[in-house]
Formats: sequence, C-alpha cells, structure tokens
Amino acid sequence: MTSTAGSPHKSKRPARPKDMDLAQLDAALLTAHAAGDRAALVRLYQKAGELRLGEGAIDAGCFYLTHAYIYALEQGDKAAPALRARLIEYGREE
Repeated sequence: MTSTAGSPHKSKRPARPKDMDLAQLDAALLTAHAAGDRAALVRLYQKAGELRLGEGAIDAGCFYLTHAYIYALEQGDKAAPALRARLIEYGREE
C-alpha cells in the first residue's frame, strides 16, 4: 500500500466562507451569481454580513444579511429564521 501523505499532487481546497476576507467573498459572490448557486449565495452573503458587522459597519452588514435572508426565503433554506432574527436584532426586520 502506498501513502499519499505529503504527495506533491495534493490539491489545494478552495477557501471556505469562514476563511475568506471581504474581497474574496465579493469575488465568490460574483461567481455564485453567475452560476445561479443560490445555496452558496446564502452562505456567502451571510458571511459577508457577519464580517461587516464585526467591523462595526452596521448598514453594510445588514445589507449583506438582507440579501442572504431573501435568498434563504426563496429556496426554503434552514438559515432563514436565524437571518431574520439577526435582522430584527439590528432593527431591519419586524
């Protein structure tokens, strides 16, 4: 049996939303829009929103979270209730 550990052919996995900065998230959002990948749009917009909120950019963060919420509602994504709660927390939803 041969081991693949340390193999030079090991592929680099794409960055996950939790590992991305805002520029990478914006690029990934454009790619997800082009591909029509609504599940990715929910995750990416949510991450971008949380990132901006963490920076203190409340309006920008809520802008991204609103997009995540809309895409989550459109496809019945289980993230919708948590996104709504987050928007309520910032006075953007009732």
